[in-house]
Amino acid sequence: MHPPHLSRRRALAGGAGALAAVGALSGCAAPTVAAGPGQTRLRYWHLFGGGDGVTMQGMLGDFRADHPEIALEAATLQWGAPYYTKLGMAGAGGRAPELAVLHLARLAGFAPGRLIDPFDLDLLAAHGVRPQDFPPEIWRRGQVGGKQYAVPLDTHPFVLYYQSEVCEKADLTEGGRLKPIEGPDEFADALRAAKKVTGRPGLVTETLGPDCITPWRLFSTFYAQTGGTVLSADGKRLALDDAKALRVLEYLAALVEEGLMVRRADYGASVGIFNGGQTAFHLNGEWEITTFRTAGLPFSMARVPALFGSAATQADCHTFVLPHQTDRGGAPNEAAHTLVAWMLRNSVAWAEGGHVPAYLPVLEDPAYLGLKPQSEYRDVIDDVALDEPAWFAGSASRLWIELGAVFSGVLTGSRTPRGALTEAKARLRTLLDTRNPLPGDAS
Repeated sequence: MHPPHLSRRRALAGGAGALAAVGALSGCAAPTVAAGPGQTRLRYWHLFGGGDGVTMQGMLGDFRADHPEIALEAATLQWGAPYYTKLGMAGAGGRAPELAVLHLARLAGFAPGRLIDPFDLDLLAAHGVRPQDFPPEIWRRGQVGGKQYAVPLDTHPFVLYYQSEVCEKADLTEGGRLKPIEGPDEFADALRAAKKVTGRPGLVTETLGPDCITPWRLFSTFYAQTGGTVLSADGKRLALDDAKALRVLEYLAALVEEGLMVRRADYGASVGIFNGGQTAFHLNGEWEITTFRTAGLPFSMARVPALFGSAATQADCHTFVLPHQTDRGGAPNEAAHTLVAWMLRNSVAWAEGGHVPAYLPVLEDPAYLGLKPQSEYRDVIDDVALDEPAWFAGSASRLWIELGAVFSGVLTGSRTPRGALTEAKARLRTLLDTRNPLPGDAS
């Protein structure tokens, strides 16, 4: 999850889960890097563009300098459905790169054991990376059948951006930080106080657009706070709680109706409105930190307030995976483990873009603690709400796009909360009844 977002969303349009995209991917092959004498060739695929891409390239350059014995060949592929289609096809053919990036919530759709291979935990331990170095639940989500198929690099949660000067004038800050906000009434009151300062709605977020996913992230965050789940723990059955879901949807609709939240804004507009100082608050992924800093905006960031019980926040995680190779092993496989461990140990640099490192030792690193406001919301790592494991869930998934479109209607006023809930359940049942289109998956 990273800028540039407009190009990313165009990539998603009409393509989530579609194998028809394969023909368009033929030009995405990674450039060949010749391994010199005594070098081991390591091929790595990732989907990081924008600011994340610049950071990743810098880190890979440092890795090359530290490991001259490894000829690292890194390829940046098109974000979203095209990336995942290509990765699945490569794993099915057994001719995949040694290492790749995968969103954790998409793991279930990648047929662990067929499209991706398990990590060698002894090899990781030899490089100082152990299971206890990660939040237990995030580490567990990378396991299938007792084997570790995904090693988390970070979590990228939904967060609350706020205009420092506006919130200070509204008496919403103390010591330069946002005062604690608990419960739906306190949050609405904070938006009212901000509106008195600006004369505009206190909150802006993405509410519409052809690939509008933020309404899903908004709903998922607050619904998770109620203790509800969308699917069963195994991702195979519908588990949506009508009463809890309606409570969230009706609250969001009420914020818009009262004029406390901007009713109509696509992704670019929502970022621009906040960036222009027109609203006090903005709900989005943490990756827009670079945008607002570049503009010189006086802002900070905090965890999404606990409005409905727990402090859960919708998130996904970038993870490393080993795409299936028919002859995996030897020096190339060891080089892949070496790169993973190095990236984790050096993920302070990665955190500069807003992501929360998943490698726990980094969260205590003075260099990371000195990153402001990034380290201010680091404890969200213990409260992330990941999609239940289903092939159609996770970043750039059909779940996000289809339910984002449904819940968009609640925010813009074209659907009632109850009508949106009925439609969301119908779409979820259709997804549950649809076979995973990725090759190699028997589900």
